[in-house]
Amino acid sequence: AKQKKVKTKKQKAIAATCAVAFWLLVWHVVSLCVGSELVLVSPVKVVQTLFTVIFDPDFLKTVWYSAARILGGFFTALTLGTVLGWVASRFWVVETLLRPITAVIKATPVASFIILVLLWFSGKNLSVIISMLMVFPVIYMNVLEGIRSADKKLLEMAQVFRLSVSKKLLYIYLPAVAPFFVSACSVSLGLCWKSGIAAEVIGTPDGSIGAVFYQAKIFLQTSELLAWTVVVVAVSVCLLYTSDA
Repeated sequence: AKQKKVKTKKQKAIAATCAVAFWLLVWHVVSLCVGSELVLVSPVKVVQTLFTVIFDPDFLKTVWYSAARILGGFFTALTLGTVLGWVASRFWVVETLLRPITAVIKATPVASFIILVLLWFSGKNLSVIISMLMVFPVIYMNVLEGIRSADKKLLEMAQVFRLSVSKKLLYIYLPAVAPFFVSACSVSLGLCWKSGIAAEVIGTPDGSIGAVFYQAKIFLQTSELLAWTVVVVAVSVCLLYTSDA
């Protein structure tokens, strides 16, 4: 059974590689038919530009600039969502007050928030705030739902045996919240990264990935734009892999 499972994984990996190779070939053929690097650059040119971008002295600095701010927003929302989720589970007034806020954040387009936040804050801190806003409802709702899913019989037993709050948290609430929390983090990491980069493209803070995107658009550098897109996707995949692990 173990050998069959390994074989299945290998088959999936080969199939995925073939699928990627197929679409790269289609991309290359279409770019040759178009005959204009401005409209559609070939994947070969993108790979060449990607190596140029990676070996640029400012590459890591640029990635770190964006990642630090976006992840800063993520961890702020993580803390805030967890704390408020716990408080809301204890006090219905808090949940009632937060319900319209979370609903508005979930329903409002990211672009609207970006423009509004730009009116109040500088572009330098824009990605932090936008990432936090996009992540908060996801973390808050999942933590709240996880706490509510705790086994009522176990809670009654804990009350009978007068378990301390710390033991209730460790043995009852934590196992109940953990699946919801992990799922929320997995979804939120990709969401905050995409929304944070979008915020940087509009705010264009110096030294950010978003600023590089904007400059590539201004100077019609299609290959550089796609090369940085590959970088953004690669970082996003790494973040999602880390959260799943």
